[in-house]
Amino acid sequence: MPAPEPVGHLLRRWRLRRNLSQLDLAIRAGVSARHVSFVETGRTLPSSAMVLRLAEHLGVPLRERNRLLVAAGHAPAFLERPLDDPEFEQVRAALRLILRAHEPYPAAALDHRWNVLLVNTAFDILLEDVDPDLLRPPINLMRLGFHPKGLAPRILNLAQVRAHLLPRLDRQATHAGDPQLHSLYQELRSYGPDEQPQPPDPADIALPIRLNHRGVELCFINTVTTFGAAFDVTLADVAIETYLPANEATAQHCRQLGQPQASTET
Repeated sequence: MPAPEPVGHLLRRWRLRRNLSQLDLAIRAGVSARHVSFVETGRTLPSSAMVLRLAEHLGVPLRERNRLLVAAGHAPAFLERPLDDPEFEQVRAALRLILRAHEPYPAAALDHRWNVLLVNTAFDILLEDVDPDLLRPPINLMRLGFHPKGLAPRILNLAQVRAHLLPRLDRQATHAGDPQLHSLYQELRSYGPDEQPQPPDPADIALPIRLNHRGVELCFINTVTTFGAAFDVTLADVAIETYLPANEATAQHCRQLGQPQASTET
């Protein structure tokens, strides 16, 4: 196995990813540029408090802050448990409650790589006619949306949606420094289409997602909720993705599909 990467190398990579000089980071963190230099070159081994201070000003995700701490010889500061951990039952119950509150409109809880953790029953609107291979856990919402055998053939403004969401995924991959997100981004780009999207309608308050469902054209707007104050790595990574009706026809169609009874785990 390769030797663990030194904390100084990791911090330098995060600093360069944020387009900051050593002086920029030093000013933000309230330390000397010389100290930042010594940490990056390994001449100084930072304390756990210094690692967390630098990571905070670099916007490092909690998961990666633990990695920095371990690389510096310290214990992780943030809990990291799988969502199916028995101690997380209260969290799962809260997530189900949030998802049910969005019925009869689709909603899902996702991890930091867009893998589906929980859905409400209205989410079935997005799953009809999808290739069964794409529904094998873990279901990836981005892949589900853009794969030619997924939701893509039913998205009526696919080029516009791609032009909005793919740059977002690219920024997320860069910000998180996650090679799996970079790989997902490259995969989704390969699906096309390459045509330029039409500019958004100035009357739209958000990007509309126009979707064919059983011969009916639906229009949703998308919202994302995150738990920014979380101090558990897993919970900090969870996002709630919801699809709200952009017009009364869409709302009525969803209501006619019937009130769901409960959320289900994937």
